[in-house]
Amino acid sequence: MTDAYITITKAPGKWVVRAAGAVIGESSSALTLQEGKYPEVVYFPREDIEMAFLDSTDKSTHCPHKGDASYFTIAAKSGPLENTAWSYEAPREDVARIKDHLAFSTGEKVTVEQV
Repeated sequence: MTDAYITITKAPGKWVVRAAGAVIGESSSALTLQEGKYPEVVYFPREDIEMAFLDSTDKSTHCPHKGDASYFTIAAKSGPLENTAWSYEAPREDVARIKDHLAFSTGEKVTVEQV
């Protein structure tokens, strides 16, 4: 079921994530995850993110299709952006490509865009 419900592809081109205006990651190896009718989510390889700006939190959620997500707060000059990044440390086997990748909740202070 998950194969039809979730598709993961290489995101075309170069992608950047900004937190409070500062670039905290840039990648030409990002992945795009499409889950059902939800908007696509770009997952960045962990090695392409400035992890010094991310602090692990106690928050976790469970997705029946992907597994358990752990969350990170981004330390920005304007203040912490709580639980705005997440990662599946041990994703389900059929979505294993997102292991060691991070995704971001976008909004006013966090943006993900193709450059």
